[in-house]
Formats: sequence, structure tokens, C-alpha cells
Amino acid sequence: MEILQGFVDAVNGILQSSGIFTLNWQNYVMIGVSIVLLYLAIKKQYEPLLLLPIAFGMLLVNLYPDIMAAPSGEWLTAEQCAERSIATAGHESQIFPDGVVYYNNPTYGGLLYYLYQGVKLGIYPPLIFLGIGCMTDFGPLIANPKSLILGAAAQIGIFITFTGAILIGFTEAEAGAIGIIGGADGPTAIYVTTKLAPHLLGSIAIAAYSYMALVPIIQPPIMKLLTTKKERSVVMEQLRPVSKLEKIMFPVIVVILIAIFLPDAAPLVGMLMLGNLFKESGVVERIAKTAQNELMNIITIFLGTTVGATASGQNFLQPSTLFIILLGLVAFCMGTACGVLFGKLMYKFTGGKVNPLIGSAGVSAVPMAARVAQRVGQQENPGNFLLMHAMGPNVAGVIGSAVAAGVLLNVVG
Repeated sequence: MEILQGFVDAVNGILQSSGIFTLNWQNYVMIGVSIVLLYLAIKKQYEPLLLLPIAFGMLLVNLYPDIMAAPSGEWLTAEQCAERSIATAGHESQIFPDGVVYYNNPTYGGLLYYLYQGVKLGIYPPLIFLGIGCMTDFGPLIANPKSLILGAAAQIGIFITFTGAILIGFTEAEAGAIGIIGGADGPTAIYVTTKLAPHLLGSIAIAAYSYMALVPIIQPPIMKLLTTKKERSVVMEQLRPVSKLEKIMFPVIVVILIAIFLPDAAPLVGMLMLGNLFKESGVVERIAKTAQNELMNIITIFLGTTVGATASGQNFLQPSTLFIILLGLVAFCMGTACGVLFGKLMYKFTGGKVNPLIGSAGVSAVPMAARVAQRVGQQENPGNFLLMHAMGPNVAGVIGSAVAAGVLLNVVG
């Protein structure tokens, strides 16, 4: 009989500690959301390198919340330690005011809590930028410096949304984190959010990467609405060749200027330019390959999974989340529109030599936004090849979003 009772108690203990009794409706909703995101990442291939680990991190934390639990501890007397069969040797001890010696019995945090410290401390996003720098060719931007104007114009949506978010009731710090979604740069959005509004990280990260993945769907209607068939059909002249010396000097000059005039942007821009210097110098091939492959892949896994793990049901399913997602969409659409409109101005000022579509690539979604500009241009003129021209504003957008982040951190932080 005692054996049977022991078995029943064991089964009951397992059931009571299982998700059947510990999870609530918010967790189940987020489990459903994570499965949808996994479908989009795997079946539709929407930004799978980051959307897949983000979705799985979300799934994990809502199935097993303790995987993100912070470490804690309790102070026990020697007698209490003995009752629980806890050895006091090696434990931190302290004499409390009652004159009794207490021993600290630590409880360690969950796996993803420790990996998340790379996000919280602002380590992962700059390392992602290091890898991006190794994979980026700044040649189109150097060959056509006017592309910087389009990259800067596309960041206007960040500041429009920043202002709008304040007007509807968000704090300045929260508004800054929401506005940066408009740069279409996931690592930058995460970096700014961890500095300004870490409690919004799950919502903002998911919104940022979702809109990056949806660039081919969101941008074309805006591009076609704001341009004429004649403008979309413009064939641009081939870019001039860029020397190796120019490519080596560019990252050095950029990091000097940014670090002097906008120090808050130095971690992101500095790592971006260091990675690019690895690539263009040609003397550290092993390091360059490591930064753009092994290191980039490892950090992507850690970043995506831990960011997804911040989206627990209790944190994510708040009324503010819907506003954040909507404002993020506004920011992204405004950034695209501003880039195209400035492209139209360049079309006018150059006598029709600039195709306004390349302005849409001023957002930081590299190289997807440039490919979208190429595709829309070819729909109007099959002989039009805009990809390299669009890469200029596209890489300028990477720098621009980091600069915008530095401005927000300086103004709000």
C-alpha cells in the first residue's frame, strides 16, 4: 500500500510541476505565435537565419519559463543546511545581526539567462556588425557618394515615428527604441532597445526582424505609388571602378569621423568598419573568414534564441505590444517613402539620370532592399540593372541606422 501511495505521489508531483498546471493562456498563445514564425522561417524562408532561432527561443521560454530565470539564493543556518543535506564548506558565509552564521545557498539561473547577458550588455549586436562589415562591399557607395543622401533620407522615418510615439504616450526612451525599427536593422534595434527600454526588447526585436523579412512585400507598393513608369524605367550609367586604396581608406575615415562627432555610435560603426577593413586589407584573410562565418553564425544563434526568449506570454501580450508593432510598420514605411522621395529629387536635379527606386534601398536591410529595387526596376524595363546602384544607398543605410542609433542614445539615453 505504501509503495502504491508513493507511486501516486510521484505521479502527482510530476503532473503538478508540468506545464499542464504551471502554464497560463498567455503562454499557449505565444506557443502558437512561435509556431507561425517557425512556419514563415522554414516554409516561406522569411529571414530564416534569425527568425528561426527567435521563434524557437520564444517557444522554449513559453514551454519552460525557468530557462530564462535569473539566479537567486537564500541564506541558511548550519542547522538548516544539515536538514537539507547541504554542505557548508565552500559556501559564502555571513554573520547576521542576530549573531548567527548564515550560509548562502545559491540557485543558478536558466541556460538562456546567461546567454542573454551578451544582449543585455550590448556585446552581440556589435559583433554581428563585425561580421556584416566583412561581408559588405562599400565600393558602390564610394563610387557614388551621393548615395549617402539616400541612406540618410531613409532614416527620417525613425525620427518621425520617435515623435509620434511620444505624442501617443510612450516615454522618450521607449519612443527611441520603437523608432529605430524604421531602420530595418535588427542588431541596431536590439542594441538601442537594450540601452533605452529593455522591457520592450521582445516586441521590438520581433517587429524589426519581421519587417526585414517582409521587405519584398511591404516596399514594392510604396515604390510604385510614389514613382511614375518613366522614373522606374531609368537606366543608370555604370559605376566607376573603385581602387583598393579607396576601399582601405574608407572604413578608417568613417570610424574617425563617427567616433569624434558621435561617440555613442562608435561601438556599432567601429565594429562594422573593422570587419570591412579585415576584408579589404587582404592581409588577414583567416580573421575575415572567421568573423563572417564561424563567429557570425555563433553570435546569430545566441542573439536570436535569447531575444526570442524575452517574449514570454506575460511580457509580450500587453496592449503596448500592438502599438509597437503598428508604429514599427509606420517607421519602416516612412523610411522607404522618404528614401524614394529623395530619389525623385535626385532624378530631377540630375536631369533624369538617377532612378528613384534606388532610394528605397536606403533602409538597412542588406542586400534584400537592393534586390527589391532591382526587381521592381526590371518589371518596367527588363534591360535595367539597378542592383549595384541600389547597393550604394543600402550600405549607406547600414551606416545611417547606426548613426541614428547614436543620435537617439545621445539625446534620450
